[in-house]
Amino acid sequence: MFALRRAALRAAPMAARPALRSFSVAGARLSNAVSHEAEKSFGPGAADGTVPTDLEQATGLERQELLAKLEGRELFDVEPLHMTHLGSVKEPIVVKSHDPIRFVGCTGFPVESHDTIWINLDKTHEHDRCPECGCVFKMDFVGSEHDHHH
Repeated sequence: MFALRRAALRAAPMAARPALRSFSVAGARLSNAVSHEAEKSFGPGAADGTVPTDLEQATGLERQELLAKLEGRELFDVEPLHMTHLGSVKEPIVVKSHDPIRFVGCTGFPVESHDTIWINLDKTHEHDRCPECGCVFKMDFVGSEHDHHH
C-alpha cells in the first residue's frame, strides 16, 4: 500500500501537491516583540556557497558562550564547588544559577565521602538537602525572570 502511495506522489505534478507553509519568526523579531538582546543571539550565517564557522551559525546560549570566549572570559562557571564546611540550614552551600532549576552533585563532606548524589536545586525552595550526608544547598538565582534557556 505504501509503495503504491509513493509511486502516486512521484507521478503527481508539482502543482497538484499541497503547498507547505513555512515557519518564520521574522515578524516577531522585526516588530520589537523580542528584545534587542535576541539580535545578539543570531549569527550572520555563511556567505553563499561556503560552509559556516561555529560563530557564524551558532545561536542562543551557544553563541553567547563563543562570544565570551573570544573576549577571554568564561560565560559559565564550570569549576567544582569549594566545600569548606558541611552545609547547614543556618550556613548552606550557596550555588549561583542563571536558570530557575539546577542540578548539583554532592559527594559529601569531606569531599568524596560518598558516591555522587544529584540534587535538584529549585529557586522556589528555601533550601535543598543531600539525602546521604545531610548537606544543605541554597540557590542564589542570578538570572532573569524572563529568560527561557530551554
